[in-house]
Amino acid sequence: MHRQSGVLLHLTSLPSEHGIGDLGPGAAWFADFLHAAGQGLWQILPIGPTSPAIGNSPYSSFSAFAANPLLISPDLLIADGWMLPEDLDGRPSFPKDRCDYPEVEAYKLGILRRAFDRSRERLAAEPLYAQFREEHAVWLEDYCLFAAIKAEHGGRVWTGWPAELRDRDPAALEEARRRLAVTIEYMRFEQFLFFSQWKAFRKMLRARRIHLVGDAPIYVTFDSADVWANPDCFKLDSEKQPEFVAGVPPDYFSETGQLWGNPVFDWDRLRQRRFDWWVERVRHNVALYDFVRIDHFRGFAGYWEIPAGEKTAMNGRWVDAPGMEFFETLAASFPCLPIIAEDLGVITPDVRELRDRFGLPGMKIVQFCFGWGIGRNGDAPHNHVRNAVAYTGTHDNNTTRGWFRDELSDDDRARLFAYAGHAFGEREASWELLRLTWGSCAAFALCPMQDLLGLDRQARMNTPSKANGNWEWRLSWDQITGELTSRLRDLTELFGRC
Repeated sequence: MHRQSGVLLHLTSLPSEHGIGDLGPGAAWFADFLHAAGQGLWQILPIGPTSPAIGNSPYSSFSAFAANPLLISPDLLIADGWMLPEDLDGRPSFPKDRCDYPEVEAYKLGILRRAFDRSRERLAAEPLYAQFREEHAVWLEDYCLFAAIKAEHGGRVWTGWPAELRDRDPAALEEARRRLAVTIEYMRFEQFLFFSQWKAFRKMLRARRIHLVGDAPIYVTFDSADVWANPDCFKLDSEKQPEFVAGVPPDYFSETGQLWGNPVFDWDRLRQRRFDWWVERVRHNVALYDFVRIDHFRGFAGYWEIPAGEKTAMNGRWVDAPGMEFFETLAASFPCLPIIAEDLGVITPDVRELRDRFGLPGMKIVQFCFGWGIGRNGDAPHNHVRNAVAYTGTHDNNTTRGWFRDELSDDDRARLFAYAGHAFGEREASWELLRLTWGSCAAFALCPMQDLLGLDRQARMNTPSKANGNWEWRLSWDQITGELTSRLRDLTELFGRC
């Protein structure tokens, strides 16, 4: 890993005139800023389809392979002839500083449907469309069929469909393909447009020497094409309901643990299949990104499974996972594994052994290091190692300014001042942590865009215990200035990250 730095900013947070960030002019503008500021990394969150019905979280998606059509740029569709300028007439007046997901979904899916209705003849004759279908055949047809049936049934969870569709009876699926042919073609159209724009996006980043860091949650959503199409990869009962669900046990932070609700993998069955579903998933992500952060990496060594129906995570148990065998299979399938292991929280020796055996960088969060025992705290910059990724904070943390003002105890603040060598106020807190992070010996250093801007907790991207209002923050065109660009470049050059 070459010594570099960069910024964490999800695509939805980019500025645009369409209510949500996308792959259009805002993405190019932000890439220009990163390049001018000497940054070589841009980290984003998962790009799968989201829904207001499941909290708009990019970590809760209907597919581990498909992309979110809300990220398609209408501006680029007009430039490429898939849409007409008048298609945008009557566009709602969206808020500039946050994403109103229900409004955005109604607007963008509406204009995409009109573009499809106009372009069906062109689509049938488009050679790149046939190529796209071939390149993504391993997941595309199952996803589009799933999405079409789900729409036909009013968004109902797939286990509530008629049994023959739930259980993928071949005759019933063939009849659904015939009956829903137009809807299925529209779902393919959405994905074709996204991945066409994605190729141009990646080419643009390469021209600016910016590496893209993606994000892949270890678990998938139960109501997803992945579980429906591959039920034997998960621990399900005869009615296709989860027998066990994922979470983490009670700890210092939560007396009852965390009950996530995702179905857990049937690793015995996956081993029999030579981990084929996971190999394809990694192949897909390695093609999308330069580096892939895998969330909850510890689940490859051992995971906490909770009997379905439990109200908390307390009555779960630890189950071993075949992490060594799995990663040996990956190593044999790929010339390199550009994976970042999200190894936060209580990490046991088997997780560290798995991470280090395959040379995977872990994560260091500087916000986490100022409690008692800072001298031995692995998140403290003086204890970082080169093969690591250092962050001021992540999308799940408070902004550094909000953390400084609202979460630091007096003792922790005193340790922070002692570590930095001087006292400072909340306005300076973000850049003080930025300086400590950029000065780390870790090869990669990253911070959320909110920390570059010194924003308070109102700009926080996600509060894990909060049900509503997450994932909404957006950057404005006027928040990036020449002064900010120069300041970041100077710091980056000072610590040899250019």
